[in-house]
Amino acid sequence: MPRDSFDVDLPRVAPIRATRRRRLPTPRDLAALDAILVLGAPRVRAELSKLPFAKELERMLARRPAESGTVRVLRIAGAGAPLCIFGAVARDATMFERLLTAGRMTRELEEPAQRRIGVVCVDHDRAGTAGNVEAACAAIWARAYRLPSFKSKGKRRAVATELRVFSAARVDSNGDHRRLSAEAHGNGIVRWLTALPANILTPTRYRHEAARLARAHGWRLRFFGRRALKRLGAGAFLAVTQADDAAAGIVQLSYRPRGVRGAPTVALVGKGVCFDTGGVNLKSHRSMLDMHTDMAGSAVALATLEALTRLEAPFGVDAWLALAENQTGPRAYKPQDVVRAMNGTTVQVIHSDAEGRMLLADTLTLAARSQPQLIVDFATLTSACVTALSERYAGVFTNRPSLRGLLEDAGATSGERVWTFPMDADFDSDLESRVADILQCSVDGKADHILAARFLNRFMPREIAWAHIDLAPAQRSGGLGHITTDITGFGVRYALALLLDGPILRTLARGTPRQR
Repeated sequence: MPRDSFDVDLPRVAPIRATRRRRLPTPRDLAALDAILVLGAPRVRAELSKLPFAKELERMLARRPAESGTVRVLRIAGAGAPLCIFGAVARDATMFERLLTAGRMTRELEEPAQRRIGVVCVDHDRAGTAGNVEAACAAIWARAYRLPSFKSKGKRRAVATELRVFSAARVDSNGDHRRLSAEAHGNGIVRWLTALPANILTPTRYRHEAARLARAHGWRLRFFGRRALKRLGAGAFLAVTQADDAAAGIVQLSYRPRGVRGAPTVALVGKGVCFDTGGVNLKSHRSMLDMHTDMAGSAVALATLEALTRLEAPFGVDAWLALAENQTGPRAYKPQDVVRAMNGTTVQVIHSDAEGRMLLADTLTLAARSQPQLIVDFATLTSACVTALSERYAGVFTNRPSLRGLLEDAGATSGERVWTFPMDADFDSDLESRVADILQCSVDGKADHILAARFLNRFMPREIAWAHIDLAPAQRSGGLGHITTDITGFGVRYALALLLDGPILRTLARGTPRQR
């Protein structure tokens, strides 16, 4: 099939019209809805009794009690007969648990029948209500985004959704829907791009799509192709791509809010391997089957930049996308090759399937030259991280021990959970080379996720704070949290919570201890 047979176009989604009411729904409200999602503590009774369909709901819960995380469904009698979906959420539930329950609830919605959806939170606890409202709305917004389909017949059109939120407790709602919309759109972009087949989303087509977004948002765009990278001495990047017929390179996208010029505050770096054969150390069939998704990290960086732009973030952001394919053939790089990276470090190649850290080494070096306060990179980098955490958590590594708590807090707040791994310097002994400055990876593969982070640390200037996110949850059978597709789009909610909600930028502005 020719590479240009299809368009890459990003997902087009019909708008969701959202309104909020500080009260519980009336029978008249109910008659105007196709479905209603009710979230509350497992054994709430006082609040349930105020709903117009309370008796039906209480009879169902009496027959089939609901523990936290359980979902129950009934059809409400009367005009319109809307579908009622009850989700039990403990008052001390984590954000992930709230999102998981909301995701289970949206699975019960009939496609595409329910267009007018109500959300009811029957809990007078403000924090619990706010969490439940956010989880339910996030799940409904995520449901609006589809993965690409190339079927010749039966294509569905996006249907506009009307969302009405009811809660007895007062919930601060300033900007909530705007934020949820930006997050959902970013997550939809990640899932869409990650799902595209490799013959459609080539590095060239990917760059053109980034350019379209740049024109739409007024971003500055620069592309560092092979010639430019050769002049810059990016030997690690060029080694991986020397067998690649596609137009590999590094894309830089720059957002600056009004009145802000100069260096970015944050740089987002993403691994964008549009297909990974493993190189001369060829992957097996099962391991190679889904390697069109190995560019998920770059999609997270791009979509986070897009979401921050929509939200008019008050600081400058650069996104750096390392776009390539890892191909095999007579020109492919090989074990025991020695290459010189952009910062002058010589690397002894051990395994051609450890290409991601080679691409990121030069991309991180290039991103660091603009002197941001913080660099965050996203990459589907190692199977070792999946082995350590499964696909439920992402692995996080940082050169600032003082930031570990903030990095994990952002995971708890967003519901996209992360776990910080050690970054002790003694791990470097496993990367000592007899012929070069550093080994690309170890031969036996023990703790490869940690060694990959230590390798990347070699290319990060000490004066710049850095966090590396190993995206183990990028793909998980059955989805994760409120996302119900196998490709999860994990990372955008996390990044926005880290950069907009937490004190990480204020902490960096005050200065943090350098890594010893």
